[in-house]
Amino acid sequence: MSYKDQLDMNRIPTHIAIIMDGNGRWAKARGEARTVGHQAGAETVHVITEEAARLGVKYLTLYTFSTENWNRPVDEVAALMSLLMDSIEEETFMKNNVSFRIIGEKEKLPQNVRTRLEQCIERTGRNTGMCLTLALSYSSKWELTEAARQIAKEVQEGKMKPEDISDKTIDAHLSTSYMPDPDLLIRTGGEIRLSNYLLWQCAYSELYFCNTFWPDFGKEELYKAICDYQKRERRFGKISEQI
Repeated sequence: MSYKDQLDMNRIPTHIAIIMDGNGRWAKARGEARTVGHQAGAETVHVITEEAARLGVKYLTLYTFSTENWNRPVDEVAALMSLLMDSIEEETFMKNNVSFRIIGEKEKLPQNVRTRLEQCIERTGRNTGMCLTLALSYSSKWELTEAARQIAKEVQEGKMKPEDISDKTIDAHLSTSYMPDPDLLIRTGGEIRLSNYLLWQCAYSELYFCNTFWPDFGKEELYKAICDYQKRERRFGKISEQI
């Protein structure tokens, strides 16, 4: 029986976040340049986006480029930015009623990339299906630092008191304030760490790690991850009898 046949369609995660890892190693194993792996990974993004939307996932957030990735070789970064421009297909989003968003230090992105992304955000803004968010030039430490700065400024301006600050205050000042926290976080490629990704938001997310490189992460791999999620009991600090 395939994993698709095992899915409980009434328990599909509302929000899935993915660390798309393994593009470079996938290419290296085939004797190809790392950019070939990134190109294959971009194709996987389209496949998983369409299938997640079809399954009824409401939010899909993909770790596309971290702030630390700026330290990669200049030619690889340039190739990634070029690929990003080419792989944003509004037709796919419109066909699947998907809205598009980005989170991260947008100011660091090349102007032509930012313009292209902003156009896609505007044109898909009225779509009412799944929300696809790309984390670009993103890190949790950056995000939390920015939230702290904004809150400190509002305290300084007398808009709130320090004793009024709660976890909800921080939630409201994060770049992800428009979405619920991830129910399921998937990391491909065999590494077992969060790599500075949605650290606050994933406090109670179910974590799923697999050895499959991102270019090979197809629909059946997605079903497998969701099936694993559906077998877990999410207690949020309570005991089983309270659930």
